[in-house]
Amino acid sequence: MIRPAHPTGAAGTALATLGAAALLTGCIPGTAGPGSADGDAGVTATTEVTVLGAASTRVINEQLADLAGDLTPPQSLEFVNAGSSTLVQQLADGSPGDVLITADEATMGRAVDNGSVEDPQVVATNSMVMVVPAGNPAEITGVDDSLDDASVVLCDPQVPCGTVSRALIEELGVDIDPVSLEHSVSDVLGKVISGEADAGWVYRTDAAAAGEAVEVIDIPGAGDHPNSLVAAVTAGTDTPAGSRELVELLTSEKMARVWQAHGFTPAP
Repeated sequence: MIRPAHPTGAAGTALATLGAAALLTGCIPGTAGPGSADGDAGVTATTEVTVLGAASTRVINEQLADLAGDLTPPQSLEFVNAGSSTLVQQLADGSPGDVLITADEATMGRAVDNGSVEDPQVVATNSMVMVVPAGNPAEITGVDDSLDDASVVLCDPQVPCGTVSRALIEELGVDIDPVSLEHSVSDVLGKVISGEADAGWVYRTDAAAAGEAVEVIDIPGAGDHPNSLVAAVTAGTDTPAGSRELVELLTSEKMARVWQAHGFTPAP
Protein backbone atom coordinates (compact mmCIF):
# COMPACT_ATOMS: atom_id res chain seq x y z
CA MET A 1 0.00 0.00 0.00
CA ILE A 2 1.21 3.51 -0.80
CA ARG A 3 0.79 5.80 2.16
CA PRO A 4 1.00 9.60 2.39
CA ALA A 5 4.32 10.85 3.69
CA HIS A 6 4.92 12.68 6.92
CA PRO A 7 7.67 15.35 7.09
CA THR A 8 11.05 14.51 8.69
CA GLY A 9 14.84 14.74 7.93
CA ALA A 10 17.42 16.01 5.21
CA ALA A 11 19.45 14.41 2.17
CA GLY A 12 21.73 14.64 -1.14
CA THR A 13 22.12 14.10 -5.06
CA ALA A 14 23.71 13.51 -8.52
CA LEU A 15 22.52 13.22 -12.08
CA ALA A 16 21.90 10.63 -14.74
CA THR A 17 19.50 10.17 -17.59
CA LEU A 18 18.54 6.72 -18.76
CA GLY A 19 16.06 5.92 -21.46
CA ALA A 20 15.44 3.88 -24.56
CA ALA A 21 17.55 6.22 -26.65
CA ALA A 22 20.22 7.56 -24.29
CA LEU A 23 22.05 7.08 -21.01
CA LEU A 24 23.74 9.71 -18.88
CA THR A 25 25.05 9.03 -15.41
CA GLY A 26 26.80 11.15 -12.83
CA CYS A 27 27.46 11.64 -9.18
CA ILE A 28 27.09 14.74 -7.01
CA PRO A 29 28.52 14.00 -3.58
CA GLY A 30 27.11 15.71 -0.54
CA THR A 31 29.45 17.98 1.38
CA ALA A 32 30.93 16.10 4.31
CA GLY A 33 31.49 17.83 7.62
CA PRO A 34 34.76 18.43 9.52
CA GLY A 35 37.00 15.43 9.98
CA SER A 36 35.94 13.79 6.72
CA ALA A 37 39.38 13.82 5.11
CA ASP A 38 41.24 10.50 4.76
CA GLY A 39 43.29 9.72 7.84
CA ASP A 40 41.47 12.14 10.16
CA ALA A 41 40.45 10.84 13.54
CA GLY A 42 36.73 10.44 13.99
CA VAL A 43 36.11 10.15 10.26
CA THR A 44 32.47 9.59 9.34
CA ALA A 45 32.23 7.36 6.28
CA THR A 46 30.07 8.60 3.43
CA THR A 47 27.11 6.44 2.50
CA GLU A 48 26.72 5.98 -1.25
CA VAL A 49 23.10 5.77 -2.39
CA THR A 50 21.84 5.23 -5.94
CA VAL A 51 18.52 6.94 -6.68
CA LEU A 52 16.40 5.78 -9.60
CA GLY A 53 14.36 8.92 -10.23
CA ALA A 54 11.53 9.66 -12.64
CA ALA A 55 12.65 11.99 -15.43
CA SER A 56 10.61 14.85 -14.00
CA THR A 57 12.59 14.74 -10.75
CA ARG A 58 15.96 15.50 -12.33
CA VAL A 59 15.43 19.19 -11.49
CA ILE A 60 15.77 18.51 -7.75
CA ASN A 61 18.98 16.47 -7.95
CA GLU A 62 21.54 19.10 -6.96
CA GLN A 63 19.57 20.48 -4.04
CA LEU A 64 18.72 17.01 -2.80
CA ALA A 65 22.42 16.15 -2.94
CA ASP A 66 23.30 19.20 -0.88
CA LEU A 67 20.81 18.20 1.79
CA ALA A 68 22.02 14.61 1.76
CA GLY A 69 25.52 15.79 2.48
CA ASP A 70 24.28 17.16 5.80
CA LEU A 71 22.97 13.81 6.99
CA THR A 72 24.82 11.75 9.57
CA PRO A 73 26.57 9.91 8.08
CA PRO A 74 26.70 12.13 4.99
CA GLN A 75 25.41 10.65 1.75
CA SER A 76 26.77 10.77 -1.79
CA LEU A 77 23.99 10.19 -4.30
CA GLU A 78 24.18 8.81 -7.79
CA PHE A 79 21.06 9.45 -9.88
CA VAL A 80 19.61 7.54 -12.78
CA ASN A 81 16.81 9.67 -14.26
CA ALA A 82 14.48 8.08 -16.82
CA GLY A 83 10.86 7.27 -17.50
CA SER A 84 9.27 5.61 -14.47
CA SER A 85 8.31 2.45 -16.36
CA THR A 86 11.86 2.09 -17.65
CA LEU A 87 13.24 2.39 -14.12
CA VAL A 88 10.83 -0.19 -12.73
CA GLN A 89 11.75 -2.63 -15.49
CA GLN A 90 15.47 -2.00 -14.99
CA LEU A 91 15.08 -2.66 -11.28
CA ALA A 92 13.12 -5.86 -11.92
CA ASP A 93 15.87 -6.98 -14.31
CA GLY A 94 18.46 -6.64 -11.57
CA SER A 95 19.92 -3.18 -12.14
CA PRO A 96 21.36 -1.68 -8.94
CA GLY A 97 19.46 0.98 -7.05
CA ASP A 98 18.67 1.92 -3.46
CA VAL A 99 15.74 4.35 -3.72
CA LEU A 100 13.09 4.45 -6.45
CA ILE A 101 11.04 7.57 -7.23
CA THR A 102 8.20 7.16 -9.73
CA ALA A 103 5.99 9.81 -11.28
CA ASP A 104 2.77 8.07 -10.30
CA GLU A 105 1.31 5.54 -7.89
CA ALA A 106 0.33 2.99 -10.53
CA THR A 107 3.91 2.54 -11.73
CA MET A 108 5.18 2.26 -8.16
CA GLY A 109 2.43 -0.30 -7.61
CA ARG A 110 4.02 -2.52 -10.25
CA ALA A 111 7.33 -2.33 -8.41
CA VAL A 112 5.56 -3.30 -5.18
CA ASP A 113 3.81 -6.20 -6.90
CA ASN A 114 7.05 -7.64 -8.29
CA GLY A 115 8.78 -7.32 -4.93
CA SER A 116 11.30 -4.67 -6.01
CA VAL A 117 10.46 -2.08 -3.34
CA GLU A 118 9.05 -1.75 0.14
CA ASP A 119 6.83 0.78 1.96
CA PRO A 120 6.25 3.48 -0.73
CA GLN A 121 5.47 7.04 0.34
CA VAL A 122 3.91 9.89 -1.61
CA VAL A 123 6.41 12.76 -1.59
CA ALA A 124 4.93 15.37 -3.98
CA THR A 125 2.45 15.93 -6.81
CA ASN A 126 2.74 17.35 -10.33
CA SER A 127 0.33 18.38 -13.10
CA MET A 128 0.31 18.57 -16.90
CA VAL A 129 0.55 21.57 -19.25
CA MET A 130 1.00 22.00 -22.98
CA VAL A 131 4.21 23.60 -24.21
CA VAL A 132 5.07 25.13 -27.57
CA PRO A 133 8.43 26.39 -28.85
CA ALA A 134 9.33 29.98 -28.01
CA GLY A 135 7.41 32.29 -30.30
CA ASN A 136 4.67 29.69 -30.84
CA PRO A 137 5.35 29.37 -34.60
CA ALA A 138 2.30 27.13 -35.16
CA GLU A 139 0.07 29.74 -33.47
CA ILE A 140 -1.53 27.23 -31.14
CA THR A 141 -4.14 28.83 -28.90
CA GLY A 142 -5.15 25.94 -26.66
CA VAL A 143 -6.59 22.45 -26.64
CA ASP A 144 -8.82 23.33 -29.58
CA ASP A 145 -8.95 23.21 -33.38
CA SER A 146 -5.61 25.05 -33.56
CA LEU A 147 -4.10 21.60 -32.94
CA ASP A 148 -5.74 20.08 -36.03
CA ASP A 149 -2.78 20.63 -38.36
CA ALA A 150 -0.12 20.79 -35.65
CA SER A 151 2.51 18.17 -34.90
CA VAL A 152 1.84 17.17 -31.30
CA VAL A 153 4.07 14.90 -29.21
CA LEU A 154 2.75 13.03 -26.19
CA CYS A 155 4.09 10.50 -23.73
CA ASP A 156 3.34 6.84 -24.35
CA PRO A 157 0.27 5.74 -22.34
CA GLN A 158 2.46 3.10 -20.67
CA VAL A 159 4.35 5.80 -18.74
CA PRO A 160 2.81 8.14 -16.12
CA CYS A 161 2.81 11.31 -18.22
CA GLY A 162 1.07 9.40 -21.00
CA THR A 163 -1.53 7.95 -18.66
CA VAL A 164 -2.51 11.43 -17.51
CA SER A 165 -2.47 12.81 -21.06
CA ARG A 166 -4.82 10.07 -22.24
CA ALA A 167 -7.19 10.65 -19.31
CA LEU A 168 -7.32 14.38 -20.05
CA ILE A 169 -7.91 13.84 -23.77
CA GLU A 170 -10.78 11.47 -23.02
CA GLU A 171 -12.27 13.85 -20.46
CA LEU A 172 -12.02 16.83 -22.81
CA GLY A 173 -13.47 14.85 -25.71
CA VAL A 174 -10.82 16.03 -28.15
CA ASP A 175 -9.16 14.11 -30.97
CA ILE A 176 -5.37 14.42 -30.94
CA ASP A 177 -3.27 12.31 -33.29
CA PRO A 178 0.30 12.56 -31.96
CA VAL A 179 3.20 12.36 -34.38
CA SER A 180 5.11 10.34 -31.79
CA LEU A 181 4.70 8.77 -28.36
CA GLU A 182 7.75 9.17 -26.14
CA HIS A 183 9.01 7.09 -23.23
CA SER A 184 9.61 10.05 -20.93
CA VAL A 185 8.46 13.61 -20.43
CA SER A 186 12.04 14.75 -21.07
CA ASP A 187 11.87 13.32 -24.60
CA VAL A 188 8.60 15.16 -25.27
CA LEU A 189 10.09 18.42 -24.03
CA GLY A 190 13.23 17.90 -26.09
CA LYS A 191 11.25 17.56 -29.32
CA VAL A 192 9.35 20.76 -28.62
CA ILE A 193 12.46 22.75 -27.73
CA SER A 194 14.28 21.50 -30.85
CA GLY A 195 11.35 22.48 -33.07
CA GLU A 196 10.63 18.89 -34.12
CA ALA A 197 7.13 19.30 -32.69
CA ASP A 198 4.69 22.20 -32.60
CA ALA A 199 3.42 21.23 -29.16
CA GLY A 200 3.84 18.66 -26.42
CA TRP A 201 2.20 17.76 -23.14
CA VAL A 202 4.61 17.75 -20.22
CA TYR A 203 4.64 18.27 -16.48
CA ARG A 204 4.41 21.85 -15.26
CA THR A 205 7.77 21.40 -13.53
CA ASP A 206 9.49 20.43 -16.78
CA ALA A 207 8.01 23.46 -18.51
CA ALA A 208 9.32 25.66 -15.71
CA ALA A 209 12.78 24.12 -15.99
CA ALA A 210 12.85 24.83 -19.74
CA GLY A 211 12.51 28.55 -19.07
CA GLU A 212 12.25 30.82 -22.10
CA ALA A 213 12.78 27.94 -24.53
CA VAL A 214 9.06 27.19 -24.39
CA GLU A 215 5.72 28.89 -23.86
CA VAL A 216 3.12 27.32 -21.59
CA ILE A 217 -0.55 26.80 -22.45
CA ASP A 218 -2.78 25.48 -19.68
CA ILE A 219 -4.75 22.29 -20.26
CA PRO A 220 -8.33 22.53 -18.96
CA GLY A 221 -8.93 20.18 -16.05
CA ALA A 222 -5.26 19.28 -15.61
CA GLY A 223 -5.39 20.30 -11.96
CA ASP A 224 -7.97 17.58 -11.38
CA HIS A 225 -5.53 14.92 -12.59
CA PRO A 226 -2.36 15.42 -10.55
CA ASN A 227 0.33 12.77 -10.58
CA SER A 228 1.62 11.66 -7.20
CA LEU A 229 5.38 11.20 -7.02
CA VAL A 230 6.16 8.18 -4.88
CA ALA A 231 9.45 7.12 -3.25
CA ALA A 232 10.44 3.76 -1.82
CA VAL A 233 13.48 1.85 -0.62
CA THR A 234 14.38 -1.00 -2.95
CA ALA A 235 14.26 -4.56 -1.65
CA GLY A 236 17.83 -5.23 -2.78
CA THR A 237 19.53 -2.14 -1.35
CA ASP A 238 22.93 -2.56 0.30
CA THR A 239 22.27 0.54 2.41
CA PRO A 240 18.81 0.05 3.94
CA ALA A 241 19.27 2.51 6.81
CA GLY A 242 20.67 5.27 4.60
CA SER A 243 18.04 4.65 1.94
CA ARG A 244 15.23 4.92 4.47
CA GLU A 245 16.74 8.16 5.75
CA LEU A 246 16.83 9.52 2.21
CA VAL A 247 13.14 8.73 1.67
CA GLU A 248 12.41 10.52 4.94
CA LEU A 249 14.40 13.48 3.66
CA LEU A 250 12.22 13.62 0.55
CA THR A 251 9.24 14.26 2.84
CA SER A 252 10.96 16.78 5.10
CA GLU A 253 10.20 20.49 5.50
CA LYS A 254 13.54 21.36 3.90
CA MET A 255 12.68 19.31 0.82
CA ALA A 256 9.18 20.79 0.75
CA ARG A 257 10.80 24.13 -0.09
CA VAL A 258 12.80 22.46 -2.87
CA TRP A 259 9.73 20.77 -4.32
CA GLN A 260 7.85 24.07 -4.30
CA ALA A 261 10.72 25.97 -5.90
CA HIS A 262 10.49 23.67 -8.92
CA GLY A 263 6.71 23.75 -9.28
CA PHE A 264 5.80 20.57 -7.42
CA THR A 265 3.30 20.46 -4.59
CA PRO A 266 4.84 18.78 -1.51
CA ALA A 267 2.90 15.93 0.04
CA PRO A 268 0.88 17.01 3.10
